[in-house]
Amino acid sequence: MHRDAAGWLEKIRALPLPERVKIMNVCGGHERSITLAGLRSALPHNIELIPGPGCPVCVCPEEDVYQAIQLARQAQVILVAFGDMLRVPVNAPKDEPRSLDAARAAGADVRPVASPTEAVRIALDNPQREVVFFAAGFETTTAPVAAMLAEGVPANLSVLLSGRLTWPAVAMLLEAETPGFDALIAPGHVATVMGADEWNFVPQQHGLPAAVAGFTPESLLAATYSVLRQLLSGRVFLDNCYPQLVRPQGNPSARRQLQQVLQVSDANWRGVGRIAASGFTIRPELAAHDAQVRFPSYADPARRRAGQMPPGCDCARVVLGKIYPDQCRLYGSACTPRTPVGPCMVSDEGACRIWWASGIREAKVA
Repeated sequence: MHRDAAGWLEKIRALPLPERVKIMNVCGGHERSITLAGLRSALPHNIELIPGPGCPVCVCPEEDVYQAIQLARQAQVILVAFGDMLRVPVNAPKDEPRSLDAARAAGADVRPVASPTEAVRIALDNPQREVVFFAAGFETTTAPVAAMLAEGVPANLSVLLSGRLTWPAVAMLLEAETPGFDALIAPGHVATVMGADEWNFVPQQHGLPAAVAGFTPESLLAATYSVLRQLLSGRVFLDNCYPQLVRPQGNPSARRQLQQVLQVSDANWRGVGRIAASGFTIRPELAAHDAQVRFPSYADPARRRAGQMPPGCDCARVVLGKIYPDQCRLYGSACTPRTPVGPCMVSDEGACRIWWASGIREAKVA
């Protein structure tokens, strides 16, 4: 039976809820819908919706952003990247560019793109130039990059890949002594590619309710109601509340292309550290289009130790659901969308940027 948002809220309010329930929403798109629709204030006060690690810009390793900046400045390549990545700050001396935007202002050829097809077009239009596509993202944006490589790209185009899988970060949180949440709302966009079944580990291995949700208030509230009912009944399972687009096994063609050109490896997450089997790397047979191989001198392994969040920035704790954005020490003062200190204030999938856009402009006084 179809219900509107008011109908789902009525059902949720009728539940005999415990004093406090914490539900993590993994996806940055979910956080945007929840915040801008005012769902937190509409739900009963004892339900906490916690933003999780679903912002690829926020967790992209600092050393990858730094390498992209150096490629653009020193290798004289055309550096293309998804728009949000241009403003991500790195830890660098004041006399050096701290973002791709700053590198562009200093004369580097840095261009924003919205899709892999734009990167291919730029390479075709500039056959005498090396073009590097800095591709950061989760499964949803990495799949089109894999499709691009599978279909074949111009000889002068290489990819600096910073792709990540979503579920290993959630698994890491659940394997901690205190996970910090009682139920999970799984990301709809990722599940359209990888399948709902990928999230079965949450109820099966950790005994927590889980539901895949879409991006409307109705779908998010349906998922919220589902996990609350599961908690109250003691019967936990994975519920697909986004059946319009999500199938148990996802998109077979997209998954096949991911496996064809990429392989899964351990990967660094900015401010979080190394997570096992959480990253995508380009297969050796496509090394000619792997910027890590093609331009090895611009990778700086030392930055893996230094590549944390800037001093005073609590983005890592926000990403891991340990604090809310307005509990960051820099939120709304030193760190704003105009002058971002950390990556969570840059991307429209970053919780800090989303909260700012909703009108929350000051940090909570401790």
